[in-house]
Amino acid sequence: MTLDWDYVMPKAIIIGAGIAGIATAIRLAVQGCQVEIFEANSYPGGKLTEFEQDGFRFDAGPSLFTMPRYVDELFELAGKHPKDFFIYQKLNKVCQYFYEDGTQLTAYADAERFVEEVQNTTGESVTSVRKYLDNSADIYNVTNHVFLERSLHQLKNFLRSDILKSVFRFGKIDAFRTMHQANAGFFKDDRMVQFYDRYATYNGSNPYQAPATLNVIPHLEQHFGAYFPQGGMHSITTSLVKLAEYLGVKFNYNTPVSQLLVNGYKLTGAVVNGSIVYADIMVSNMDVWFTYHKLLKGHEHLFPRRILAQERSSSALIFYWGISREFKELDLHNIFFSTDYKAEFDLIWKDKTISNDPTIYLNISSKYKPDDAPEGCENWFTMINVPANTGQDWDTLIATAREDILRKLTRILGQDIGSLIVSESVLDPRGIESKTSSYQGSLYGTSSNNQFAAFLRHANRSGKVDGLYFCGGSVHPGGGIPLCLLSAKIVADWIKQKGPKTS
Repeated sequence: MTLDWDYVMPKAIIIGAGIAGIATAIRLAVQGCQVEIFEANSYPGGKLTEFEQDGFRFDAGPSLFTMPRYVDELFELAGKHPKDFFIYQKLNKVCQYFYEDGTQLTAYADAERFVEEVQNTTGESVTSVRKYLDNSADIYNVTNHVFLERSLHQLKNFLRSDILKSVFRFGKIDAFRTMHQANAGFFKDDRMVQFYDRYATYNGSNPYQAPATLNVIPHLEQHFGAYFPQGGMHSITTSLVKLAEYLGVKFNYNTPVSQLLVNGYKLTGAVVNGSIVYADIMVSNMDVWFTYHKLLKGHEHLFPRRILAQERSSSALIFYWGISREFKELDLHNIFFSTDYKAEFDLIWKDKTISNDPTIYLNISSKYKPDDAPEGCENWFTMINVPANTGQDWDTLIATAREDILRKLTRILGQDIGSLIVSESVLDPRGIESKTSSYQGSLYGTSSNNQFAAFLRHANRSGKVDGLYFCGGSVHPGGGIPLCLLSAKIVADWIKQKGPKTS
């Protein structure tokens, strides 16, 4: 369905071809806009991209895929059948967990099988796990309409009947305890507390500070499921680019926007390759911090200073390893927990450094896509959570972390992992910042280490610059593929409501 524009098709500029920028372009094209994307890199996708080396293929960024309906919805809006463009399969095993005491826990997608696995492995009662999952569902049912699917910055959204119902159930979201406090209240076994504390890392936060509202995240994974896209995670990008191009969206690569032009409080154009490009609508998929500090430099009176000064989310250190053998005990998603979780998070958030016993996330896409690695080999995406870049000696930290990771994996898997590495690349917070315009290399914009974090994220529209909108992980509703896609929906809805100006 298109907008009923009563004059020439309005033009929209998208700054950045990240997944949210592409999704916004698709939605605006469906609404009747002429859309053009300017991307500084030579490729689309932002963090959601890929690379190949030495016969191995790696998804460079996000590796967990949940809520595929938000991708499908984009094809349906364009009148296309999603399966003609994008195919994925649901995982029977969401993740394989390894604890330092030798415990191995499989997070099955089937809820009944999962609760039985927890009871058999940890001794935690089925009742406790079911109660926890019900609580996570309750938080989702309250927050979904309020925090995720609509803007928090439009009063009329709070006057809707479904929103008002959620507001009256506000106590259900458990905003005044930390995630860890809530989890410790649900479970007696420390392994299960650590299991659920981990979900804070899904938006780059600290479970010992972040509100228990974030215990909604397990519901997205356990209830709705985790999936693997045919072709790997990067196929999300390629399929949406194909759809966008079909709708007439023009992609300009190696074409950074260097400045936004403002006349008073109205955005009038953008400077691209020394030339001015005019548009009716501009949407920045660039990190909101860089949007202001780079593109609106000289207009500091327009900056939302308190929002831009907020604590950043954590970052990541990733080793892309080509491994010369296969490990049957590993699955697509694997977690190797640290012994002292609180100490690990204290080092990240208070000391701005890395633990010598980090929790390791290991993704192996060749488990589901065998041609991602040569026969008999595996492609290891090996990641640990690290602080945002504030000037640390990353070269030293990386070298030390590499040895710590190899020592840990070697001990747990009973094989000298270092001797199996036949290909290697590294991505640290500095590279994340330079490649994806993510300030300080933070993966999710601002952290959620505050009970009011959802209300403190930057809105999807500038409060001072008319015509400037924002999408992506650094603004509402947050980071990660599902929320980035929802940010595109919020922006498109906001623009649709505003409609064209007739002046």
